[in-house]
Amino acid sequence: MNKKLFLILSTLVLLLMTVVTAIISGKRHNEQPAQGPAEEISKPADQGDLIVRTAEIEVYPEYLREYLTYANEVDRLSVEREPGVICLFPMQSIEDSTQIRILEIYASEEAYQSHLKTEHFQKYKQGTLHMVKSLRLPTMQPLDPETMKLIFCKQR
Repeated sequence: MNKKLFLILSTLVLLLMTVVTAIISGKRHNEQPAQGPAEEISKPADQGDLIVRTAEIEVYPEYLREYLTYANEVDRLSVEREPGVICLFPMQSIEDSTQIRILEIYASEEAYQSHLKTEHFQKYKQGTLHMVKSLRLPTMQPLDPETMKLIFCKQR
């Protein structure tokens, strides 16, 4: 898969995120300033209940295999154990395997904050701090909510 195809797939994931946001909350999300040098987080200013983010992660190549083990475990346990975690959909660039994207959808800000305090998330966060070269967590907003709802109709 080439870089262009990865970008197309990433765009489709973002489109899916905006559809979910539009269907559940219909609210617009705005970014706020970064929280530290290596980790940039945006928080919704005018949110409904739903929180939708893309984790944009770059991993140091020498830690990639170990990072993927941590990431797969926290994603699986979060979805299995936390009712407020609607989706954690991890993806890896085929062209550059150190580039990881995770579609994150939480039922509410409270669900997100609760997720951050879980044992499995803390194990992931503390265990991978030295492995992550960069991390951004932008919050997303819908671009065309009416048209994007059609995606879910096609999945039935």
